[in-house]
Amino acid sequence: MAFLRLLGRCAIILLVALFCDLLGLLILLLGIFAPLSSWDFFVYSGALLLAFSLVFWVFWYTLNIEVPSKDQGVH
Repeated sequence: MAFLRLLGRCAIILLVALFCDLLGLLILLLGIFAPLSSWDFFVYSGALLLAFSLVFWVFWYTLNIEVPSKDQGVH
């Protein structure tokens, strides 16, 4: 149960963000290290996928912010 608490309330969004990071990094590294004639396509698409994953990271973080309710005595 402690592992599920680390994932937060939006585990699906977290898994999508991690998948985008992993796939983007693999594509980026393929473009850098593989002897391909179209290496720039892989480098740019990997970098774009890594940048796109930031959207999911922001969603996950934003949806996991806990706002205290008024009945908890916060003034």
